[in-house]
Amino acid sequence: MEKVLMKGNEALAEAAVRAGCKYYFGYPITPQNEIPAYMSKRLPEVGGVFIQAESEIASINMVYGAAATGVRAMTSSSSPGVSLMQEGLSYIAGAEIPCFVVNMMRGGPGLGNIAPSQADYLQATKGGGHGDYNLIVLAPSTVQEIIDLTIKSFDLAFKYRNPVMLLADGVLAQMSEAVTFPDFTNVNDDTNFAVGKGGSQTIIHSLYLNPDDYLEKHNIHLQEKYRKIENELSLYEKYKTDDADIIVVAYGISARISKSAIDYLRDQNKKIGLFRPITLYPFPSKELKETTIDKKIVVIEMGYNQLEQDVKLATGNTNIYRLNKLGGLVFKEEDIRDYLSKI
Repeated sequence: MEKVLMKGNEALAEAAVRAGCKYYFGYPITPQNEIPAYMSKRLPEVGGVFIQAESEIASINMVYGAAATGVRAMTSSSSPGVSLMQEGLSYIAGAEIPCFVVNMMRGGPGLGNIAPSQADYLQATKGGGHGDYNLIVLAPSTVQEIIDLTIKSFDLAFKYRNPVMLLADGVLAQMSEAVTFPDFTNVNDDTNFAVGKGGSQTIIHSLYLNPDDYLEKHNIHLQEKYRKIENELSLYEKYKTDDADIIVVAYGISARISKSAIDYLRDQNKKIGLFRPITLYPFPSKELKETTIDKKIVVIEMGYNQLEQDVKLATGNTNIYRLNKLGGLVFKEEDIRDYLSKI
């Protein structure tokens, strides 16, 4: 396949179109603005619909309405915008509607800045909105992986009837790399959830006023589904871990920068490897625990003690080294080299 040079945001948008998405609803916010800009031009070319909503709250509810009919629909935003979507995401999860949501993280808390961050990890992986629910969360570390995981996200959303979030950051959003695209997906999703028996309309909702008869049973059903997802879905990368004495745990752009530091230190005869979770929910706990037995663990993240919480739960190791960048700062390779050299 021919390679083309594309920015992360634009590559994601094209991948979504090729995955069969024809409905995009969104509101502009840096650093993901190229996604709606690309979609506004591209979707009409394939018979799709682009709507710039009046807010992120409107965007996620438009996704809810469109996706409830069984079509492939999506939205994208960045940290404070995704915060506004949390009520809608809870509704969508409660109604078991498949959709795709992108968060290109920026510095916070509050309005913060437009620089890259990884400080939305807990919001994404632990629900974020009200009630007991989970999103499936995928984290790329290259532009090619943005493409691959975007396509996979739509398939996972329909397989499990659950919203899927791609969690990346401003570096990957704005980075350009040579990538390849697959052919257009022949969409054949099961839309029975949107049509009742005999083609009659059905009601899609997450309102169950009687906890004794309905809401508890619905919650139990959802939890059974999440356990099924946890048993079936585990994506991760192990890099030079077989003989390592120290295992770095990082995702996204932090993992990519860590790789370069590890390569450098390997040349200095330091046995360091990388474990990169790709599914942040479900977290690859079993695989991480097996990889880190009797080894030192270093968590590297552009946030504070967020990824680290899942690492501690997975490994049972509370004596973990950490390296953080906060408020939109990005690691330099030298930062990671120097820190790992001292362990």
